[in-house]
Amino acid sequence: MGDFWVKRSRLLQLGLAAFVAIALITLAYPSLALQATIAPVAPQLGDTLSIVVQSNSNPTVTMGAKTYSTFDQGNRRFRALLPTTPLDRPGKLPIRINDGQDVQELTVNLKRRSFPTQRIWLPPGKGDNGTDLEFDRVDAFKQIVSPQKLWQGKLLRPNAGEITTGYGVRRYYNGEFAKDYYHRGVDYAGNYGSAIIAPAAGRVALVGRESEGFKIHGNCIGIDHGQGVSSIFLHLSRINVKEGDVVKAGQTIGALGGTGAATGPHLHWGLYVQGLSVDPTPWRYAGFQ
Repeated sequence: MGDFWVKRSRLLQLGLAAFVAIALITLAYPSLALQATIAPVAPQLGDTLSIVVQSNSNPTVTMGAKTYSTFDQGNRRFRALLPTTPLDRPGKLPIRINDGQDVQELTVNLKRRSFPTQRIWLPPGKGDNGTDLEFDRVDAFKQIVSPQKLWQGKLLRPNAGEITTGYGVRRYYNGEFAKDYYHRGVDYAGNYGSAIIAPAAGRVALVGRESEGFKIHGNCIGIDHGQGVSSIFLHLSRINVKEGDVVKAGQTIGALGGTGAATGPHLHWGLYVQGLSVDPTPWRYAGFQ
């Protein structure tokens, strides 16, 4: 019986030691259950960052001074899409992930990117300041973050016209350099009245008309694609949809025109992530599932 109690005591001691060892490992690696991946691995100014987090609970992602929500992708995976712009400073970009239990600190090296400069001469009356109405409504539209993801895969080209101005171009307007400005989209010089299609499924969350005070944007449409992703289409000659409509990818939503602050007929397509304009090109050729 003495040997039995000695063996039992030793087993209890070994069990306690194992428990202590596990506790020490947990303390040494507090983020073991929190794993994150970032794509693209070598982003440049204007890219959208995809942060995918493996976690037991819905985490938040902080980049710079702003904290973003993540969206459930299934199988304990959550994702946040974060914007970078030409106005960001290239270099080390700290990212902090917090799921309420664990915290993970990551660093992304945001690469420098060169953007061309363009000179624009607006006709009399086309360079006037916009109205509070249009800026308030457009700003409100860009801040929409609806929970449901409506787009699927790569985005479509919204017009068949030639691209005349790419994303990120810096500009002189009537000889004056526009400080802290960059071209927030892609311009297509298609034929006047040519079809504009929705590059992805979504809900029409903005319809603005030049006759109602949209002096800069002209006739315009804003589509909410879900989870902080949205498209805006400017300078239209015709609008085929109304606010609240749900549109499919490839559906005709309007026609190309020259309304608002435009030097001639063209479509301006801007893609926004979390309220900031990002380069649509990676979305068209690689996409974000």
